Amino acid sequence: MKKALITGINGFIGSHLADYLLKKDYKVFGTIRKTSNTEKIEHIKDKIKLKEVELTDAKSVYEVLNDTKPSEIYHLASYSNVKKSWEEPREVILSNSIGTINLFEAVRKLNINPSIQIAGSSEEYGLSLKDGSSVKETAPLKPLSPYAVSKVFQDMLSFQYSKTYGVKSIVTRGFNHTGPRRDGTYVVSSFSKQIVMIEKGLQEPVMTVGNLEVQRDFSDVRDVVRAYHLLLQKIIPGESYNICSGKAYSIKEILDMLLSLSNAKIKIKSNPKKMRSNDTLIMNGSYEKLHKQTGWKPEIPFEKTLRDLLDYWREKIK
Repeated sequence: MKKALITGINGFIGSHLADYLLKKDYKVFGTIRKTSNTEKIEHIKDKIKLKEVELTDAKSVYEVLNDTKPSEIYHLASYSNVKKSWEEPREVILSNSIGTINLFEAVRKLNINPSIQIAGSSEEYGLSLKDGSSVKETAPLKPLSPYAVSKVFQDMLSFQYSKTYGVKSIVTRGFNHTGPRRDGTYVVSSFSKQIVMIEKGLQEPVMTVGNLEVQRDFSDVRDVVRAYHLLLQKIIPGESYNICSGKAYSIKEILDMLLSLSNAKIKIKSNPKKMRSNDTLIMNGSYEKLHKQTGWKPEIPFEKTLRDLLDYWREKIK
């Protein structure tokens, strides 16, 4: 039986990845913090082994790897809030960077050889996204936030450890993704949550929105975790891969699709306070490299993603 370690298993993607690997008959270990909310993994808590770990503590990381000796590691745990990275840049950069160093060092010192996926981000491209073209992995990394800088660091560290020490590590540069269990602070899930609140009479039939003209490349989280797994089965150490749908939707198009899936009559109001002057107009990626390496392509239609997200909130909100 293969053993997988998922750092940040209690998160949105981590919970879906755990579901996927359990169906593949993996023995699944996951790291959490003492203060972690485990709501997203309650349905599988009896099927996985949780380990309390502070990834910034090298001894703690060494001990969990020595204890589990996984054949695959999915490094998802990180501060992932771009806004927070502006408010606490030092904490975000240090935490994301040191946690990854500790992981690689533990692998090296234990002389184990797992395949490792590092969760990067399309935010690494930054200014390279400005012209709206479909971005490939060869585009320059020009990060525009402290969070993005921390992800570039992880990206480069993966390359360096693979070349210097032979660590079997790759980086995934994920574009936007959504689906069931997505927190309501993210735009598509926020829209979905508000629609359901209105359906249930818990909110006035009005939604305030920001810039609806920006375009984003969204994938279903269940397609994303499938890509993670495929990449580790056909790993080429030191490489980086976009995970995206290859199609950008405007936020207005997404909102219209969500509204079409509900019978509620809802008024849309623009709120200038939700507008961000530095928003990249179009973020669109190419998954050509990923497809060539693994055969992966998106399988879940976007309308199903949105319908499943609405149904998630309909079940969650009583």
